[in-house]
Amino acid sequence: MPADANHAGAADETQVPSEKLKKYLEKEEKGTRKVGGFWSAVSAVLMASMVVLYFYSSAVSPLSAQIHRGAYVLFTYALVMIMYPAGSKSSRLVLCLLMGMGLAAAGSALLAYGGIEGFDARIAAVKDLWTDEGMWAALAGMGSLWLVLGIGSSLGVAIYAVGLWGDRRFPNAPSLIAILLFLTSIAVVLYWIKEFEALNYRMGSETALDFYVSLVGIAISLEVARRVLGWSFTLIGVGAILFCMYGPYLPEVFAHRGFRLERVVNALYLTQDGVFGVMADVLATYVILFIFFGAFLQKSGAGRFFIDFPLAIAGQSAGGPGKVAVIASALFGSISGSAIANTVATGAFTIPMMKRAGFKPHVAGAIEPAASIGGMFMPPVMGAGGFLMAELTGIPYVHIMLMSVFPAFLYFLAVLTMVHFEAKKHGIKGLTDLPKPMTIFKQQWYMALPLIVIIVLMLMGFSPGFSAVWATLGCILVSWVKKENRMGPKEIWEAMLTGSRNTLVIGATVGVIGIIVGAIALTGIGLKFSNIIISLAGGKLYIAIILVGLASLVLGMGVPVTAAYLITAVLAVPALAEMGVMIVAAHQIVYWFSQDSNITPPVCVAAYAGAAIAGSDPWKTGWTSFKFAKLLYVMPFLFAYTPEILLRNWDAVPAVPYPLTAVALAFFSATVGTLAFSAMSMGYLVRRTTLLEWIFFAVATVLCYIPGLLTDATGILMVAVLWWWQKRKNRLEQMEVQAVSQA
Repeated sequence: MPADANHAGAADETQVPSEKLKKYLEKEEKGTRKVGGFWSAVSAVLMASMVVLYFYSSAVSPLSAQIHRGAYVLFTYALVMIMYPAGSKSSRLVLCLLMGMGLAAAGSALLAYGGIEGFDARIAAVKDLWTDEGMWAALAGMGSLWLVLGIGSSLGVAIYAVGLWGDRRFPNAPSLIAILLFLTSIAVVLYWIKEFEALNYRMGSETALDFYVSLVGIAISLEVARRVLGWSFTLIGVGAILFCMYGPYLPEVFAHRGFRLERVVNALYLTQDGVFGVMADVLATYVILFIFFGAFLQKSGAGRFFIDFPLAIAGQSAGGPGKVAVIASALFGSISGSAIANTVATGAFTIPMMKRAGFKPHVAGAIEPAASIGGMFMPPVMGAGGFLMAELTGIPYVHIMLMSVFPAFLYFLAVLTMVHFEAKKHGIKGLTDLPKPMTIFKQQWYMALPLIVIIVLMLMGFSPGFSAVWATLGCILVSWVKKENRMGPKEIWEAMLTGSRNTLVIGATVGVIGIIVGAIALTGIGLKFSNIIISLAGGKLYIAIILVGLASLVLGMGVPVTAAYLITAVLAVPALAEMGVMIVAAHQIVYWFSQDSNITPPVCVAAYAGAAIAGSDPWKTGWTSFKFAKLLYVMPFLFAYTPEILLRNWDAVPAVPYPLTAVALAFFSATVGTLAFSAMSMGYLVRRTTLLEWIFFAVATVLCYIPGLLTDATGILMVAVLWWWQKRKNRLEQMEVQAVSQA
């Protein structure tokens, strides 16, 4: 079948840019080490235990709060230490020296100072000397602490040397420092789990042991983020800690009274506002279960349906391969947690196919990431952001899912129509000899059942986690329809390991996000930030929305999009709410903006991944992707000014549905406005637009998006007239051509 040939061609063409693609993928996450032998078994047991524990918690019996959050952090931190290398030799040396100092300090506390309290008292005496008499007096008064430093340095060098020898002797095993960090991670998280209730009772009067465990826990959290996500995200966490400590020295607008190191690390690690806070809870409750589901869905062979069915639906129309990319990205993205993963998974097939159809390489590479970020808005999963939104707003996730359907439809409509206009403008035709949609549907309809299970169960009132568990079991059942896809024990085991491994990327953000959110809560900077936005906006809502978009873009250059959403939401939602925006609409604004760094230069990693597959210029591909994804910047204004598209007034208690006529008018005018917006963006509707027609499209777009019966009716009428006008011009030109040919 020709469709199979297309599949084969796609596979051949994607082999060339694999190294470049790997480089862009590692901008989102660092590469893992190949672990073998004993440590391969350890990591496999940990990964499988994670799946079993959280499936049991969601489907059978909920876990207590400390085990629910603590176990997730423990699994994530331990696995990262085993599977992700330390990086450069200099980074490893610093880690070894710090580990040596820590071991020496712990040993001296037990052997020479009568316990941790005695060691802490000795440290406090040196600090008092520094405060009262200066640095030189403190250094002179350290006494036996110099011996601790010497032993610690020697231990650190020894750990480093043994690690280098181990790399040569056991290349598939983690280094000694990784093993020590693995054990340390387990110890500090188990301490939090064991002491959970006691910590709540002694909050504000923590012990010296609490402080040192917190200090090590924060350091481990930063190291996990560095290993998986790199320095930029990690340094933001370090900056948050320094911000807490040095508040009095900051400019007046950001200044606060400042906090001692003990207070900072205790607040960020021991309390439920920090490392074990909202991010850990949401990831453990919802997100990882859907990541497990995605791994099982792919292993069951159901992922093929997400390509074959769109190919049959849209492949033969103008620019068919581009439309296939959009529809496939909507389907795959609905269960994918990453725009980059979406780009790579579907782009490996669709981008080469678009190039063969006639799309320029940079356009083919741009369409896929522009469509892929839409998966973050598409129910039923919506990445991690939808679950965070439910947690932060207190609105059940099923309602978040329902209110997100129409905005997601508008986004994909915009990209789809832009692709259509691009194809018509350049005469790009569709594919031929493709099977009919009903043929594919009859052959593969059952592959969509796991997604249907999720939607139906959530609409029936079951929790997202419970729904994900049963949908995952559905994947196993679906795989048995065809012999080549059947999931036996081996395939189930592989899917469990793949799913757990896939959770590590987003799991690595837990610690640093907890540090940032905890710092915001500790210092009260959130209220000040709200005042700053309101002040800079001068009371104008549209300026405030633009400022939030800029803040999100800048923040997204250094942190993953989920982290960018959570941090910006904590800071900016109160400001938008104070200016009259519904709380959930404010969250939608921030969430949509949080995706912009994937396709907006200079970062736009998803676009760069598309460029790597297409073999095109990354910078040019990034700007072209921005062109196809421009509705991303329009939707936040609709959320603010046309809240009817969210179906209810969610700020009312209980939530009050908007009148059906208002909702219907908002939906219809927004749909027409999106068509006009696409035509304006591409300079094409039925034919290429003139300058005057382009201006009319721009005005019609704005009128359709501005709420109000008169503006909506005028905008819709203008679009209808422009469509009729261009059709008329085409008809007149065709009549002239016929007249000339007859003459």
